[in-house]
Amino acid sequence: MLGAIEAGGTKFVCGIGKEDGTVLERTSFPTTTPEETMAQVVAFFQNKGVEAIGIGSFGPIDPVKGSPTYGRITTTPKPYWSNFDFVGHMSSHFQVPIEFDTDVNGAALGEYTWGAAQGLDSCLYITVGTGIGAGAVVGGELIHGLSHPEMGHILVRRHPDDKFEGFCPYHGDCLEGVAAGPSLSKRWGVPGADLTPDHPAWEMEAYYLAQALMNYILILSPQKIVMGGGVMKQQQLFPLIHTKLQELLSGYVQLPAISEHIADYIVSPQLGDNAGLCGALALAKKALAAV
Repeated sequence: MLGAIEAGGTKFVCGIGKEDGTVLERTSFPTTTPEETMAQVVAFFQNKGVEAIGIGSFGPIDPVKGSPTYGRITTTPKPYWSNFDFVGHMSSHFQVPIEFDTDVNGAALGEYTWGAAQGLDSCLYITVGTGIGAGAVVGGELIHGLSHPEMGHILVRRHPDDKFEGFCPYHGDCLEGVAAGPSLSKRWGVPGADLTPDHPAWEMEAYYLAQALMNYILILSPQKIVMGGGVMKQQQLFPLIHTKLQELLSGYVQLPAISEHIADYIVSPQLGDNAGLCGALALAKKALAAV
């Protein structure tokens, strides 16, 4: 029995599952203060008999074992959560192996283990929602370095018709600042879900996301790209992104996956709304295997 925590900036999802990725039980609740939220997390896992716990968290975080701040949420703009010792808190209640990573790294590992990238050697998972983040598996391992990737904050060229200043508190008009969910509502005056499928917002959104994918492809060359999050539920975005990405690459990358089969290369999460939770299960499985 494995425990999984998908810790989002808006809500937490906790679950119990098996090593094959099957989710047996799940619950969710709003992300408020650490005191309130973590009390609900601990209560959920009490007496469940979990053998390991995987945590996929909003960030930035410190996932580097041995670091003085390992296991903490670090410089997040989320009120009350800066410098919260996530792993330390869970370890004080549950004496089991714990694996801690970003929510998007977890989702990437979940899709690699049981989802759209199963059987491949590499993949990239990007979520486009309240924020933008991406995680990558290369050679069967999640990418880490000094810390974890922050692919949502890359710089992109401005759309010629875009006068919106961007909403990222750190960088203004980075990718997250111009293409995450809040940018849609701030730029157009209504939530993205209320915009019609033929609204010009989606062409602009695809313009930014295709630039990001071009950068990721040129740097990482993943065998599969999985795009999730609330904004990507707008299915009309996928063909727009496919077309704009091919235009941007301009034939430089001569690979059939991109030139001929792009609809099978850039896809929705096969694990659906369970991508994040299954990702945390995959992290728990990894923690158990390391014992």
